[in-house]
Amino acid sequence: MIKKYKGMFITQTAEDLAELLGLEPSCAMDWRMRYDLNQRIVENFKRKKMSITTLALKSQTSRARITRILKKDTLGMSLDLLFRVLGATGEGVQLKFLKVS
Repeated sequence: MIKKYKGMFITQTAEDLAELLGLEPSCAMDWRMRYDLNQRIVENFKRKKMSITTLALKSQTSRARITRILKKDTLGMSLDLLFRVLGATGEGVQLKFLKVS
């Protein structure tokens, strides 16, 4: 639901934000997937007390990319990289396909 408050628009879901911006619902799906992946990577990283270097080596990417992921800045990073980094934390992904209206 999109609300207007003091000249600003307030949204509570990615789908509402995409609609407000005139974007396709697929953008909201991408945002949600990236957010969920990123959250899980950060949680696993902290729980396992990994170092940035260890995670970078295990996921075959640079320390700079890992640092960006841990700062929740995944703009321009592919989903396959995020899947690989998640895998390096010891967790996998299982995709489930749903019908979208």
